[in-house]
Amino acid sequence: MDEILNYISIGGSFALAISGAMKAMGNKFDPFGVLIIAFVTAVGGGTMRDILLTEKSVFWFKETPYIYFIIVGTLIALIFRRKLVYFHKTLMVFDAIGLALYTIAGVQIGLDNELDLINCIILGTLTGAFGGVLRDILVNEVPAIFHKEIYATVSIVGGLFYWVLFQLGVSNPILQIIPILFIIAARIIIMYYNVSFPSIYRKNE
Repeated sequence: MDEILNYISIGGSFALAISGAMKAMGNKFDPFGVLIIAFVTAVGGGTMRDILLTEKSVFWFKETPYIYFIIVGTLIALIFRRKLVYFHKTLMVFDAIGLALYTIAGVQIGLDNELDLINCIILGTLTGAFGGVLRDILVNEVPAIFHKEIYATVSIVGGLFYWVLFQLGVSNPILQIIPILFIIAARIIIMYYNVSFPSIYRKNE
């Protein structure tokens, strides 16, 4: 299980690194700035998760393959930036993949630490979404999670889905695949059709 979780986390860091790099390039950052945004996007959520779990070391300090995959993801984004014609759609896909993989990894780590349901979901949502929050702040944008609540809702529902399947004793790899595909599909559909909750503000506010 630990090996599967490690692969999921590495895949999430790779996808989010590409997402962060593309966001940085969209804002005309230089290559070093692109790498920094990619790195923060990829490890921000997992780092915050590990800080909250006081008995756990920050994952990328001991697992250097994460850093290598982040660098590779950044280089891929830099090298093929001119071929990424549908920039927004490509960013959307990698963002959805990273959100899905890291959400499931976060919930599983909560289960491994015998946390209650609500704390597992919080840990999954934080792991999946916090890197994107840091990314948006660093490129001077309002984080999507703060004004598009469905971004967080997808992570919460997907994490809850995973938790239920785990409690029902669903075996690997189905246990991971179904919630991951659900989060990816839901995130892409919601962004494609620009779905959002009703605003609490009047139009003139």
